[in-house]
Amino acid sequence: MRKGAVFMIYLVEDDDAIRELVLYALSNGGFAAEGFDTPSAFWRAVARCAPSMILLDIMLPEESGLELLKKLRADPSLARVPVMMLTAKGSEYDKVLGLELGADDYLAKPFGMMELLARVKALKRRAEAAAPSEYRLGPLRVWPEKHLALRDGAALPLTRKEFELLCLLLRNRGIVLTRDRLLDEIWGYSFDGENRTVDVHVRTLRQKLGDLGDRIETVRGVGYKIGGCDP
Repeated sequence: MRKGAVFMIYLVEDDDAIRELVLYALSNGGFAAEGFDTPSAFWRAVARCAPSMILLDIMLPEESGLELLKKLRADPSLARVPVMMLTAKGSEYDKVLGLELGADDYLAKPFGMMELLARVKALKRRAEAAAPSEYRLGPLRVWPEKHLALRDGAALPLTRKEFELLCLLLRNRGIVLTRDRLLDEIWGYSFDGENRTVDVHVRTLRQKLGDLGDRIETVRGVGYKIGGCDP
């Protein structure tokens, strides 16, 4: 992830004291983070904007963290989001069960904030290293590191910002990206409610993609996503 991009961490923890302490530590560590005391509050936030990483307790009201983890891994738009379990359940069985259900890491309470930050940074590095080197959208092939987009063997004349916008949408396929997030990750500043930069670049990107431009969907009042993206 480039410097200045938002890496948003969602924490699901019903203990107020632990939740506030972890959020404070993450903030001091340079991460953007939001906390939720119930799974329902978490899902409402995910519907608005998907996170970059999830820290998840097991013992939660409404549904257990393990049930929530199952739903995350069954959702194609969230299946690749890194998940770290933060739980008082420290037995080997609980650890193995969480990892088998798709957790990427497991940290038993009580834990130190320095260790937590080290684990988060390591998980972030692993997630970035695992990012695909090529994206496909029908006849379109995109190589982020080469800054190259080919359709039927012909290079598309994309500007740098159009290319970054396309890659960000493809990397988060199926996920609605808000204008605020797109502006921050690509242009490095926040949405002020009036700026039309994102809309203008989406329009020109659609034009250059031709009929594939219809794959960039507008979510009214929220932002954009690429739907039906090839794996």
